[in-house]
This record gives sequence, C-alpha cells and structure tokens, in this order.
Amino acid sequence: MYLQQLSVINFKNYEEAELVFSKGVNAFTGNNGAGKTNLLDAIHYLSLCKSYFNPIDSQQIKQGTDFFIITGVFNKNQQTEAVACSVKRNQKKQFKRNKKDYQRLADHIGLLPLVMISPYDTSIITEGSEERRKFIDNVISQTDNHYLDELITYNKVLANRNALLKLIADTGRYDPSLLEVMDEQLVQSGNRIFERRKAFMEGFTEIFNKHYSFLSDDAELVELAYESQLLQDDFAGLLKKTVERDRALERTTAGIHKDDLQFGIHGMAMKKFGSQGQQKSFLIALKLAQYTFLYQQKGFKPLLLLDDIFDKLDDERVTKLMKMVSNNDFGQVFITDTSIKRVSEIFDKIAVEVKLFNVSKGAIDA
Repeated sequence: MYLQQLSVINFKNYEEAELVFSKGVNAFTGNNGAGKTNLLDAIHYLSLCKSYFNPIDSQQIKQGTDFFIITGVFNKNQQTEAVACSVKRNQKKQFKRNKKDYQRLADHIGLLPLVMISPYDTSIITEGSEERRKFIDNVISQTDNHYLDELITYNKVLANRNALLKLIADTGRYDPSLLEVMDEQLVQSGNRIFERRKAFMEGFTEIFNKHYSFLSDDAELVELAYESQLLQDDFAGLLKKTVERDRALERTTAGIHKDDLQFGIHGMAMKKFGSQGQQKSFLIALKLAQYTFLYQQKGFKPLLLLDDIFDKLDDERVTKLMKMVSNNDFGQVFITDTSIKRVSEIFDKIAVEVKLFNVSKGAIDA
C-alpha cells in the first residue's frame, strides 16, 4: 500500500498544498516551524481519523479560516482508495471513503494502517501508564475492529460505575445489587480486552527484541513486559476485594484500565537509567515492532512516518535504521529533517533513492 497524492486546504499553517509521492522514500526538509511535521500529521489523519499530536480537531484549522480539508489517494492491492477528512468549526467531523460517508469513524481504523515515530513518543517512557496502554490499544485496534468496540464498551461501563460510586458517597445510599450488575458488565468486557492484550504481547515482545537487538548490535539487554492485575487475580474477585476501597476513593481501583508495560535496561528501569540514545532506540524498536506486527496481520505494508528521528541517534544507528526501512520488508516511508544535506548524504551512502520536498513557511518545492 502507498499514498499517491495528498492535498490539504487550510490545514495548520497551509493555505493550500498538493503533493505527489514516490512509492519509496519521501523526505520533507526545512527549518523548524516550516510545516514539515504538519504534512505527516495530515497523512496520519487520513489513516486514523485524528491528529497524532492534538485531539482537538478545530485547533488544526488554519488561523483566520473556518474549515480544513485533507484528501488523499492511496493505492492498495492495485485498487484506488480516495479518502477525505473535513472539519468545520462547531460541526461534526466528516470522513469519506470513495465519496461515501462513514457512519462510524471506528470502521475506518485499520483500513490504511500507519506507524508514526516522533519526538513526542518519549511520553510512552516518561509519562504515566495511560500512554503505554494507548500504544497497545493503537496497535491492536488497527488489526481488530471488535477490540476497539470492546474498549468503548469498557470505558462507558467504567464511567458509569465511577459515577455510581460517587453517588453512593454523596447520598449514603448503597445498593450492592446495582453495583453487582455493573461489575458483571465490566468483568465481561475487561476479560476480553485482557486476553487480547496478553496474546498480543506474547508475540509482540519477540518481534521487539529482534528490532532492538539489530539497532544496538546486541550491545544492551532490554526488557519489555506486560503488567496487569488480572495476571495474578480473577477480575470478578478483584472487584469484590476492592469494593470498600472503591467506595472510599469514589472510583474503580482494579481492572484493565490499570494495565501497564514495564520497560527495562540491564535489569533497571529504562525511564530512570536509560540514556537519551537508549530511550530513543527503545522507542524506535517499539514502533518498528508495531510495523512488523501490522504487516504480518494485514498482509500488506503499512505507511511508515519518521518525524525528526535523526536527533539523539549516533551516525551508525541512523545508517542502520535507514538501511532497514529502505529494504523490502518496508514499504512507503515519509521522513522529516531540518537538513537536506544530511538526508541526501544518508541515502547516497546506502544507495537508496529519495524524493525530496523542501518546506518553507507552508510552501513546498519538490
């Protein structure tokens, strides 16, 4: 699968732009703030119906205008897929595939799989467990629509249970039977999500280890492990055990919404003891493992978007990485960097063609 052309109107700092891409490597170069990353984000919208960086759609509209439109033409298995996303202020987002509106955006997820690697990904290591759960959920959702539906169901029941716990605290009225009904719903949905995450991580960890080993030349020992309360305890039993604590805190303290991933290096926490380069290599290996997993599950190559990834990686790892993503295991690649000279030299060195787009203040020269 590859993106043939992209068109944006009033998107972020672009008034209007239209680009035609190579099936291989495409690079956006230019100064910081020129709009290189915005083009990657436009591609992300077409694949996953949202911005990679900002969940508020209206904030992507160019200042002084009332709407944005992103359109793309993809080639997938020799078939053309025309996708369009439009957002108007104070109106519902519209998403179309081959000129037909989607009733549910969730139905689009996974049709055009994509992996993005960005400096913002450091939050997966440095921030709380929610960021790491989002990572797992993003990967599985692109291969399993039912999983996304299950997540939506679980989060609705969880919100209702938390609202009930607050109501009990506010009114002093406690009806155990009503809480039991919600517990049963939460357990059904939660167990299905847990089993899917557990099965996913069993295969994913092996893929991750191979990618990290390649990037580091086997120089470092890293660990990736799935943590869940459900690995040790039955979910229904957990909810019974924690009901008094839940009532005191007015929220649900046990369940798959507490799941986490453990990242380690040489037996210590990556967050505390990993260097910037090691953390960056760890994140890149995670994302490349995501790419490999999606490729294996979908049977065709996703898009790979690399935003400003040369920073904090030594020359040897940069060359290895570019050589890897330019080979037959990967498909179309999009890269951003501040230096056209650096991009040209890297790809000249590994004898790979790259299509260059120079970006300057929302204008593009190919």
